[in-house]
Amino acid sequence: MKINGILTLNYKTEDNASLIYNSLEVDNGNYVKSKINKNTINYEINSDSLGSFLATVDDLIASEIVCEKIINKTNDL
Repeated sequence: MKINGILTLNYKTEDNASLIYNSLEVDNGNYVKSKINKNTINYEINSDSLGSFLATVDDLIASEIVCEKIINKTNDL
């Protein structure tokens, strides 16, 4: 079975989107293709099983949350 999905993330600024895109791009393997357009990142996730698909999406979202928290803490300084 082939499972595909698209996750779209919108940010307040292009700088934030760029920082997160560049931070997460290193970790993306063959299962995730990403594109950035201004303040929006689109992730295309492809997998051969539901379990792998869900694990990939979970890892991606967890990593994004960490990046977002770092940006927010840095902006507070």
